Amino acid sequence: MKIMILLSLWLLTFTSLKAAPEAMSIVRKMDQSLNSKNQVITSTMVIHGKRATRSIESKSWILGKDQSFTEYLAPARERGTKMLKLGDQLWIYYPSADRVVNISGHMLRREVMGSDMSYEDMMERRPREELYEALLEGEEEIQGRPVYRILLSAQVPDVAYQKIRLWVDKERYVPLRQELFAASGKLLKVLETLEVMQTTKGWYPQRMRFKDVLKSGQGTEFTVEELLFDQEIPESRFHKGQLRR
Repeated sequence: MKIMILLSLWLLTFTSLKAAPEAMSIVRKMDQSLNSKNQVITSTMVIHGKRATRSIESKSWILGKDQSFTEYLAPARERGTKMLKLGDQLWIYYPSADRVVNISGHMLRREVMGSDMSYEDMMERRPREELYEALLEGEEEIQGRPVYRILLSAQVPDVAYQKIRLWVDKERYVPLRQELFAASGKLLKVLETLEVMQTTKGWYPQRMRFKDVLKSGQGTEFTVEELLFDQEIPESRFHKGQLRR
């Protein structure tokens, strides 16, 4: 009996050790389909507030994991607002005041344009394998699709969420659902993929819903209107002088 118990414990330990590499392989494939050397994205963000719903259109140029430039196109109230990310620094230009503001530290946790997304959410583009340890918790089905359920635990201090639970489509390697947790274990946000699109690199979330569970309202929907991979983006696009142009 003791031998059987010891054998069972050994098998359980061995299975757990084998789970992490397999899980990270899944996460790596997911990240490869979502990211590229550079991207140009035209998108619409619909914010379902407590009292009203509003829509914001923008275009973003993204180079690697450290540089991005976003310009808001509509509505008129937001048109001309621009954001520049360089590493862990973020600058925002407000045309109505002709002012550039640096967003850093705890201010990065603030919501973007009253949405359920924070500046940290928009800025984080590092591969997850650089930030988290992965554990395959199981396999199930959501939205009629077979998925892997994976738990990510932070391995570096400078991340917005200490744990992330992912439901990754087994065939398309798209995250269909994400739950984001604080260090205390409290659920902070839920992200759901509502529609997917096929690109030159594989499958990509076309329409997503972000929900900050600590806020009222029905969340924020983010729709990709156009997505271009591996475009020629000049380095000058990511100079601070572009903010006022």
